[in-house]
Amino acid sequence: MEKRLNVAFVWHMHQPLYKDPLNGEYTLPWVLFHATKDYYDMAAILEEFPQVHQTFNLVPCLIEQINEYASGKAKDRYRRIAMLPAAKLTTDEKVFMLQFFFQANWDNMIRPIPRYWDLLRKRGISNEKDEMYQVLRYFTEQDYLDLQVLYNLIWIDPSIREKDLFLKGLYEKGGGYTEDEKALLLRKQTAIAGTIIPKYAELKKKGIIEVSTTPYYHPILPLLCDSDSAKEAMPGATLPRERFQHPEDALTQIRRGLALFKETFGERARGMWPSEGSVSMDMLPLVSGEGVEWIATDEEILSNSLKRPIRRDQMGNCYDPFLYKPYEIAVNGRKITIVFRDHVLSDLIGFDYAKMDPEHAAADMVSRLGHIRNMLENPEEHLVSIILDGENAWEHFRNDGRDFLCALYSRLTANPHLRCVTVSEFLDMNNKRESLEWLYPGSWISHNFKIWIGHVEDNTAWDYISGARSELVKYEKALKGTPEYESKKEAISEAWEEVYASEGSDWFWWYGEEHSSMSDEDFDSLFRKHIKRIYQLIEKEPPDYLDISISSDIKSYRPPSEPRAFIKPAIDGMVSNYFEWLSSGSLERTYFGSAMHKEIQGGLINSISYGFSNDALYMRFDYLEELGLFTGPWNFTVNFVHPKQVRVAAEIEGSSSSAEAFTKTSEKERWAHSGPLEIASDNVVELAIPFTVLGAVKGEEMKLYITINGRERGVERWPVKGYLLFAVPPEDFEQQDWIV
Repeated sequence: MEKRLNVAFVWHMHQPLYKDPLNGEYTLPWVLFHATKDYYDMAAILEEFPQVHQTFNLVPCLIEQINEYASGKAKDRYRRIAMLPAAKLTTDEKVFMLQFFFQANWDNMIRPIPRYWDLLRKRGISNEKDEMYQVLRYFTEQDYLDLQVLYNLIWIDPSIREKDLFLKGLYEKGGGYTEDEKALLLRKQTAIAGTIIPKYAELKKKGIIEVSTTPYYHPILPLLCDSDSAKEAMPGATLPRERFQHPEDALTQIRRGLALFKETFGERARGMWPSEGSVSMDMLPLVSGEGVEWIATDEEILSNSLKRPIRRDQMGNCYDPFLYKPYEIAVNGRKITIVFRDHVLSDLIGFDYAKMDPEHAAADMVSRLGHIRNMLENPEEHLVSIILDGENAWEHFRNDGRDFLCALYSRLTANPHLRCVTVSEFLDMNNKRESLEWLYPGSWISHNFKIWIGHVEDNTAWDYISGARSELVKYEKALKGTPEYESKKEAISEAWEEVYASEGSDWFWWYGEEHSSMSDEDFDSLFRKHIKRIYQLIEKEPPDYLDISISSDIKSYRPPSEPRAFIKPAIDGMVSNYFEWLSSGSLERTYFGSAMHKEIQGGLINSISYGFSNDALYMRFDYLEELGLFTGPWNFTVNFVHPKQVRVAAEIEGSSSSAEAFTKTSEKERWAHSGPLEIASDNVVELAIPFTVLGAVKGEEMKLYITINGRERGVERWPVKGYLLFAVPPEDFEQQDWIV
């Protein structure tokens, strides 16, 4: 009998808590939209491939929000405006629609519907509020009605639309909708939301899927236990003024999450994905003490725990078997199992395969799994964990990812050397565990907590929680034992709920320089409202500083996909082969124009890839698909503001191109010419910038922005505001994860 390698897919399903604590309205629509586009079909597709067992991690506060939409109780301002008769929309409501009812992947979700694409072209690429007041006069009542329908329709999964005659007809109609059609569409959304949890329960009962959980409001457990846990991976970081050290809050979040899981599925969860894969020695006894059998996190945590690099070849294939073993760690007399995800395989699905033909992408994944199996002496004793966000990647795939998933699941089903299992299924089959003495404190992002603590905005938010929590503790302590206590218990309980909600990781995700979105103000406002509500419930005047935004307007952003290995592309203006840029970082215009990021104004470049060799930065510019081979002329400037002021100016016209570098050491100086750079243009533009020009030191961060003048195509700035952060590889970059 063939010895099969075990493969565990874990899809993490999560959205922030969007409910406004003051008025009860949902600020953003993403729970409903992902409910209708992703949550149901990601599980239901497995009925077509019942041998492909998988694990789904459902965050408790997501379940709570799905249930509210399913019951019809949840109301959000997007839905409220969509429900209004188009003839009765106010000017402000029309402007809101023009700003926000195009928040989707333009190429894959809007462009396929000619009417929707025409509405976007009429509006223009910018969504600045002032400009919307100028363009709204070009829109008719029917335009607004069609926009109300189309925006909600595209956020329903294609497979659901195909099976529902009304939805299929609505999509094929493509415009000219009626108010009655809109009303039925919105009712169908609610009905779809109501099928999600029952479908997961059904597949769980059949043994096709396992459902795991997360602490209730998705907090970073190690930081709740002790904010100083960040120091291990961030020794020079500035931490909040007041040390946050409340393991009792972490325990409450764990218990609450497990309780909702049992209420929902009728039994205890066996596994847990700690929010953001965040782990530490402090949180382990809290989790294991509540009966959780396994947790999962990233391979970089394992590497740092063992103080041993995970070796890969230049294609990203790992040849260290120790990554694919389950580990066991004992804390306070209790043991818990930990599995570690393959970072590269997970990121290929999350960031790379959307750019490939679905069949080729599926073949690549199965080939990589075959490579792992072939290097293992006893593959049946090993588990490859592929763990990633299960909702946000799919809008970047054609057909919402279904073509890729069907191709992948078909190949996995047919392959006699691979077996898809749930995590618990594998652990039940295999009782062998490697011993782990110590667990490095960090998350699945750069094996640290930098996104959630250390920046002045993050630290301010932590201090706001500490201050409000301290006031609540004093208030409750003063009342206990008094006649008033019974009458105040409900308000005190509600105040604690606001504390736990404010501890969620999502507020901190949008603070600091790593991430920004069109909804920064919404997230900032929601966080401060949770803190305000604590003071109101304990009959204290909220501090004035809670009326002031924590978020800064000017931020720096890391690309969603960063380089994974050194590259050395041929600078010829052509994608010579897929693999020469495979290990590069990249960002697409949809990163700025999607539901979660600010739009770029202009329309020439679809994506920018970048990577490093030992001595240079490489950049590649890909045109928008609609342009084909763009002959120009056009130009771009890469503006480096740190560590050294460098300006790279390039001129492009067809296959003719040139690039020059300029530098200066202070604002008072003029730009000094540093010389020409290697550049080539054809179906893409490729550029090489030596580190000697940039003055970059290995391990340092470069801060930059890019301006693109497409002449008649308009002017673009990447990003719209602020800067991009490119991390120059350190000396041990290859040794950290790669062997060439």
